[in-house]
Amino acid sequence: MTDSKPLAGKLALVTGASRGIGAATAEALAREGAHVILVARTASALEEVEDRIHAAGGSATIAPLDLIDGTSIPKLAEAVRQRWEALDIMVLNAGMLGSLTPVEHLDVKEYGRVLATNLLAPQALIAAFDPMIRKAERADIIGITSSVGSKPRAFWGGYASSKAAFENLLGTYADETEHAARIRVHIVDPGATRTRMRQLAFPGEEPEKVKPPEVVAEFILGRVLSDVPTGELVRAPDA
Repeated sequence: MTDSKPLAGKLALVTGASRGIGAATAEALAREGAHVILVARTASALEEVEDRIHAAGGSATIAPLDLIDGTSIPKLAEAVRQRWEALDIMVLNAGMLGSLTPVEHLDVKEYGRVLATNLLAPQALIAAFDPMIRKAERADIIGITSSVGSKPRAFWGGYASSKAAFENLLGTYADETEHAARIRVHIVDPGATRTRMRQLAFPGEEPEKVKPPEVVAEFILGRVLSDVPTGELVRAPDA
């Protein structure tokens, strides 16, 4: 009997998969048949996501690691290569907000961690997995950004500058791989979403007033399953 799920036989890797948009996206991809590698720092939280995926009839593998540990990404890529030939979907969702403060007050060490998490780690992931991405029949790279990446906002300079560079990096990769016609890059601004990072940024906001991460996950899934151009910067719907 043939599996009718559209992502059956596909391999996906999702960073920041222990909660929020990452977890919701991983579950959506698994629901449609993909085997999902769940990446985040906290093993117990990843196990909860993995359990939900398995309970729903999907399949997943957890990979607890710190993306800004210099050896973690090469080790992850090597472990994945030993088991699978191609990587069909990569969701670059892991992020760090950092302190919201004037540019002149940015703490150099914290700003370095923000850049390492939001920019350097995604580049390292693309570099490490590029050979597997190019072996896919069709590959989708999804990067989660923010509106402040293209529209500066007071006190958001550290986070915003990391996202501006991230968007440029993804756009460049899209331009470099467009000729292959098999790799699509999606730069997704989720908009106001009920996540831990949103709560940190807007502590007085009522979570129920913004959309749940599942809305963003379904939007991402829709792009993966449809015929859209590479390199687009798109915003998820509000509901």
